[in-house]
Amino acid sequence: MIPTETVELIHQTAVIEDVVGDYVELKKQGSSFRGLSPFTNEKTPSFYVVPSKGIFKCFSSGKGGSLMTFVMEVEKVNYPEALKIVARKYNIEIVEKERTAEEIQAETARESMGNAVSWASKWFTEQLETETGKAVGKSYFSSRGFRDDIIEKFKVGYCPEGWDTMAKAAFDAGYNEEILMEVGLCKKKQDGGMFDFFKGRVMFPIRDVTGRVIGFGGRTLKTEKKIAKYFNSPESPLYNKSKVLYGIHLAKAAINKEDMCFLVEGYTDVMAMHQSGVENVVASSGTALTVGQISLIKRFTKNVTVLFDGDAAGIRASLRGIDLLLKEGMKVKVVTFPDGDDPDSYSKKVSSSELQEHVTAKAQDFLSFKADLLSDGTGDNPIKKAEMVSALVETIACIPDPIQRTVYVQAIAARLKLQEKLLQSEVAKKVAQEITKEQKRGVKDYVLEATQIFQEGQQGASRRLRTKRSLLEDNLVRLLLEHGESILKIETSSEEDEEPIEADVTFAELLMHRVETQSIVMEDPTTEFILSRFRDSLDEGEIPATESFFNGTSQDVQQKAADMLVSKYNLSENWEHKHHIFPIKEEDILEKALSSATVRIHLHDAQRNIDLLLEKLESGDCSDDEESRLVREKITLDKKVMELTKVLGVVILP
Repeated sequence: MIPTETVELIHQTAVIEDVVGDYVELKKQGSSFRGLSPFTNEKTPSFYVVPSKGIFKCFSSGKGGSLMTFVMEVEKVNYPEALKIVARKYNIEIVEKERTAEEIQAETARESMGNAVSWASKWFTEQLETETGKAVGKSYFSSRGFRDDIIEKFKVGYCPEGWDTMAKAAFDAGYNEEILMEVGLCKKKQDGGMFDFFKGRVMFPIRDVTGRVIGFGGRTLKTEKKIAKYFNSPESPLYNKSKVLYGIHLAKAAINKEDMCFLVEGYTDVMAMHQSGVENVVASSGTALTVGQISLIKRFTKNVTVLFDGDAAGIRASLRGIDLLLKEGMKVKVVTFPDGDDPDSYSKKVSSSELQEHVTAKAQDFLSFKADLLSDGTGDNPIKKAEMVSALVETIACIPDPIQRTVYVQAIAARLKLQEKLLQSEVAKKVAQEITKEQKRGVKDYVLEATQIFQEGQQGASRRLRTKRSLLEDNLVRLLLEHGESILKIETSSEEDEEPIEADVTFAELLMHRVETQSIVMEDPTTEFILSRFRDSLDEGEIPATESFFNGTSQDVQQKAADMLVSKYNLSENWEHKHHIFPIKEEDILEKALSSATVRIHLHDAQRNIDLLLEKLESGDCSDDEESRLVREKITLDKKVMELTKVLGVVILP
């Protein structure tokens, strides 16, 4: 259990834009920050951080809340683990209180798995310093030319050759078979015993964006062809290879600073680049590039330079991944190395400055590179040339920006001496095909929604679709959260006073008074919780601080509060400062805004009651007396609706 004083220290120390900035490339926009959502694969920024309120809001996914809510969402962890992640960033030591047996038993499987791989990473590193580890493991890294500081930086290690050397050490450390197997450190033998999955391999800890170990890559030191060169940890709740990039925790700051990311294939490629002074580099760890990995890069930059080795077959196999980069809106360049070298081997042949110059000066636009690659060996063969053009068309069609597509069409048409209109037509066909595929994916949802709307419309003209009451309640909560502390002058009177008296009251007091005197009941539990917290605080003569809705409250409450407090749109200051136009602001008409909000709720309830009465009347199950009563009630409600619409200044069509 984390002590209360430590929890408070973490909350007081953490700066929301700094922590969120580790996951999302944020850009200042007025008093807030904006960036691409880490939760969805969006291309237009709709993710906002509001430092003054300590909250975030993601309009594409609907998520919102406090800093800890964000960490819990993006890391898929519980609250205590989110606290630990933030504490590590600010070097806050957490000394947990001694836990009871029940608390230990209640520890989640994910936390146990995280502890196991963290322990294993440290143990593997320690093995490099044993006599055998130095002779076998460390000598491998030294033979590859890696300095001690790079070995230390990447916390690489070694798993001894013995069948269950690590397993025994893990048992001694308190980890059981189930956990070791679940994280992929051990496997079961046919006789029921355990063996080390990575035995005899040098180890590369794989870390998430915060630097936490989530899995491993292990390279064999044997030369037999039947033995796989690399093993990676199996998929687990901790490790999802499609959403992980090796070295991202060390590269994110440099990627952000340089606004560019180098993408390589292997672990040692990343280490070699760092040793040469290039830190904005990550690896896909030998797996085919995925949308999840691209999204991880996109948090920090849209510019990617892919570093290929000189193996043409390997390059051709990777082309599909680059098409995926383009499809996701990334700007892609490529660099190749001479004589079949990869970034690791090339870095051993040249100086650090020469490597840096090569990856910068030799960067080539991907489409030009692909055209060069595919045209090699084509000659005058019309079939091969047609295949090449088709492959280039497919790549151009991946580019979401139509202007950029047109530029590439012009360049490729001129290069291959093709008619630009013909090439443009082929690209347009391909784009249309992709759009059709996307539309088909969503057609089922569309049909279901349309059917529902049609069925609701068939219930009768008088029972048209209403604004959801929850939205009307949300508007009331928004007014309360945004303007609760505003002071209004209200005229009051009593039987003793002959003339009205002006009194200063907070908007929160006025709103709560209206809700109570007009008997407005909140139907949404989250909305009712926020109002009840205001009610309790006002009874104590205080207005609840915004932070109180984000500390110790449910995720639903935090998201509701964030929804109400963060807006994608702000009125430009140019209206006043440049154009001398002064639009009416809500804070200037709070009484009118409150009146409108409460009237709309009453109007909604009256119309809903009319719909219920009509259903009873149309059912045919009413007696004559009951039918007369229902008709009288409907007439009364109709009059109420007319009165309310007059107040709002709107017309309700029959």
